[in-house]
Amino acid sequence: MRLTRQKTTGSIVGLDIEAGSIAATEVKDNGSAQLAASAIGPLAPGAFHEGEVLDGDSLAEGLRALFAKHKLSKQVRLGIGNQRVVVRTLRLPAIEDPKELEAAIRFQAQEQMPMPLDQAVLEHQVVGGVSGEDGASPQLDVVVVAARRDMISTFLAPLRSAGLEPVGVDLSAFAMIRALAGSWEGEGAAGADGEELTRLLDEAVLYCNIGDVTNLAVARERACLFTRVSHVGLEAIAGRLASARELSPETATQWLEHVGLKAPVEEIDGDPEVVAESRRALEEGVAALSDEIRLSLDYYGAQEGSVGVGRIVLCGAGSSIAGMTERMESLGLPISVARPPALAAMEDAEAARLTLPYGLALES
Repeated sequence: MRLTRQKTTGSIVGLDIEAGSIAATEVKDNGSAQLAASAIGPLAPGAFHEGEVLDGDSLAEGLRALFAKHKLSKQVRLGIGNQRVVVRTLRLPAIEDPKELEAAIRFQAQEQMPMPLDQAVLEHQVVGGVSGEDGASPQLDVVVVAARRDMISTFLAPLRSAGLEPVGVDLSAFAMIRALAGSWEGEGAAGADGEELTRLLDEAVLYCNIGDVTNLAVARERACLFTRVSHVGLEAIAGRLASARELSPETATQWLEHVGLKAPVEEIDGDPEVVAESRRALEEGVAALSDEIRLSLDYYGAQEGSVGVGRIVLCGAGSSIAGMTERMESLGLPISVARPPALAAMEDAEAARLTLPYGLALES
């Protein structure tokens, strides 16, 4: 399920943009997906904020430098995740004719989507439904995604200016699911009998990419059932620290990674005041993120036909911060960190940052 797409040949680069950095993975498909290259590069401060492009020229410059240095393929599939993308799950009568189903989806989406559909890109995917029993009519559950065309254009223009060929625009949450679906099952299924294993596989999983913003997605296998973007992420946490200690955003982020949430603050090297402030910023940020996740789970669970969530899987740069999973155990679900098997040979922080672009480079 992609917002825009076209036929591709050769290698595809999944491209994920965050405040302060650009991450790319190149995947070749020779019958099976193979990781060909990867790269992470800097992005000028102020070029990107809360999932949106603010300075297209700076973004184009950063992309040009990254792709030239690492000699990556020019065909790219871009991920987006911000407040101007709307995702809804609709329950509709089971309509077999694809054209009639699409017409029904557009009709109902006009009431559900807070944007004029003639100014948006609209995609949908059937993710489940209920069979007709006891005389009831069968129904379909359809995930519908709408994104404003002008917002997508702010991404595509810098890519083209950098000499790249955008072959697709995808929702970052969908890429996260593709990258990680099944990667956590070994831990959860170890020692489980047949009945327990079936239960584990039937439950939904909450995937959580902690980047500059936080992408949340509830999925069963590869089907996305619910997704939202939260502004509670590393950008906001680092911004709090940068303001309190008069640091650059990049330096503040480095302090957060150095201090983490595990070791006692008195055992951590560095200026004691900066160490203490870094720990406070992280603790407050993780508490706010846990509240966001809890509210999202409550909202999702209240929807008709929602599938029970059995566990939480973390990825993204924030998931490599020491002690993150332990601080989120108050959510009351099993929680773990996952990385795509293709990135297993990399250092953890690098694999964490490259998870989303790897998922973007995979065919759905």
